[in-house]
Amino acid sequence: MIRGAAGLLLAASLLAGCASVGERAQEGGDTLSGKLSVRVDASAAGPARSESGNFELKGSPEKGQLNLSSPLGTVLAQARWSGRQAWLTTPQGETAYPDLDALTQEMLGEPLPVAALFDWLRGRPWPGAPSQANAAPAGRGFQQLGWSVDLARFDEGWISARRAQAPAVIVRARMDPP
Repeated sequence: MIRGAAGLLLAASLLAGCASVGERAQEGGDTLSGKLSVRVDASAAGPARSESGNFELKGSPEKGQLNLSSPLGTVLAQARWSGRQAWLTTPQGETAYPDLDALTQEMLGEPLPVAALFDWLRGRPWPGAPSQANAAPAGRGFQQLGWSVDLARFDEGWISARRAQAPAVIVRARMDPP
């Protein structure tokens, strides 16, 4: 899974109550926002799961923040990371993790490539790993880190990433206009 972004979305949906989490300022980097959905197929580790909500991704893979909120705008969870540390803040409190990968693994039980998500949401492969363009007629997109990133509707703001390895994981994002 997307180690942080989508993992947090699912975790936020599972952990959140009606209280909101205060937002901390994040310096530098662009802000990406929109709607995000995550679906994890059933596996030996558990039943299928599906969640969705609004997201705001700030900063960079090295130092950043991800806010996840309800459709009404209540912040349900916030992930922050800097170097080799990551924190998840929910209405229940804050938990520290050694890194963003550990945070998402704990929350979802599946890894999500958050570092790559910054580039994928911009419609391009992440420069930190090899990628391969999707073959025709599959359309626009690429393969990277065991994920197939579909950019067929990128001009409309849609990005979809699918990990075929069991359990299959599908992450869909609808980006807000710039």
